[in-house]
Amino acid sequence: MHKFDRRAEATGSLLRVEGRIANHDREFEGAIEINTNTGLIVNVGPITGKSDLDLADQIIFPGFGDLHIHAREDSSQLQIYKEDFATTSAASIHGGVTHVADMPNNPKAPVDDASYAEKEKLTVKSAVHVTLYAGIGPLTSPLTRHVPYKAFMGPSVGDLFFASQEQLENVIARYRGKNVSFHCEDPAILRENKSAATHEQRRPARAEITATEFALYLIERYELVGKLCHYSTKGGLEKIAAAKARGVRVTTEAAPHHLFFDDTMLTDENRKWLQTNPPLRGREDRLALIAALRDGLVDYLATDHAPHTIEEKMNGMSGMPHLDTYGEFATWLMAEHGFSAKDIARVCAYNPGTFVNEFLPRGFGKGYGVIEPGYVGSLTILNPDAPFVIRRQEMKTKCGWSPFEGYTMPGRVTYTVLKGRVYPAS
Repeated sequence: MHKFDRRAEATGSLLRVEGRIANHDREFEGAIEINTNTGLIVNVGPITGKSDLDLADQIIFPGFGDLHIHAREDSSQLQIYKEDFATTSAASIHGGVTHVADMPNNPKAPVDDASYAEKEKLTVKSAVHVTLYAGIGPLTSPLTRHVPYKAFMGPSVGDLFFASQEQLENVIARYRGKNVSFHCEDPAILRENKSAATHEQRRPARAEITATEFALYLIERYELVGKLCHYSTKGGLEKIAAAKARGVRVTTEAAPHHLFFDDTMLTDENRKWLQTNPPLRGREDRLALIAALRDGLVDYLATDHAPHTIEEKMNGMSGMPHLDTYGEFATWLMAEHGFSAKDIARVCAYNPGTFVNEFLPRGFGKGYGVIEPGYVGSLTILNPDAPFVIRRQEMKTKCGWSPFEGYTMPGRVTYTVLKGRVYPAS
């Protein structure tokens, strides 16, 4: 487990860090003071040379947030051999992630007030803050409390998926005005292609694009605050852009595997390691997604962190772990695809913060996503020019592997700060 750095105790209840700061709207040299008792930023001012950390050549970001992870733990405890909230926390801190949002497709899914509260109690073992999605299924209704929801259009764990568009719409009508995220793969098209030769052919781009059209229709008709998860196809981006232009409240995620890998990179040796839902697409799709994330059409870098054991992967399970390498991947976007520090602050901190802030309990001030007084004193500090080889033995995720194993990332996380507590890179 990570140990936090006690050097800040010399200044009492204040942690002071100075250096290059990147918010979503500006970069500047400055000093940040965090009250380590309240965990909130109390001052942002000029550099004085009295920093508690030496951050030369580094960039201080608002704490990164990952809006799409699978921590695997629920009250059934059936999947904690893959991950739990404690190891999720360790992997998050290792990757510079200060808060996460956990998906509901568990064996015992959080679908009502009681099951949601039951799962929420398990999150106390996490040092990083956890926001929970509630599941939407054929028999569910909204909770009495304000939470985000997730709808799986195609097959998932348990019974949280829909067999047809009609069945989905009948349920979504109950959730008018709610915050709903969609896994966009049309179940009818998946059934049509279930006998195709490869995983990629069994889940074609047409399934995502058709489901995108329907999700946008549902978001608009039922006045949802909508989000499209782990987007993968170039063909759907114009539809998302058109929906945004006419005022539809929709945002979109992109995951590291769809931005880094494409189907031209698949080999007999790596095909099982890189299997995911939705699958890898073509090079044009990958480059279009990178451009859309950089230019603002796609809103979040969200990992779809999906830990499975090595044995499960070799038996054809879909999903990859990414929390450990989130910050390193951000440096790859900067070095290889021209993302500015402000771009990274927007897609990794500000936009995720905007999403979760309305669901936070008391004690989080103005919330996550900005380095300003009153916001949570959680920071992600990167050295963008410190090449770092991803090694399996350094991963904190319980599943113990990474799809980036052996790759050299251009930079790395140097510190993760959680409400004023400093966790040096390990």
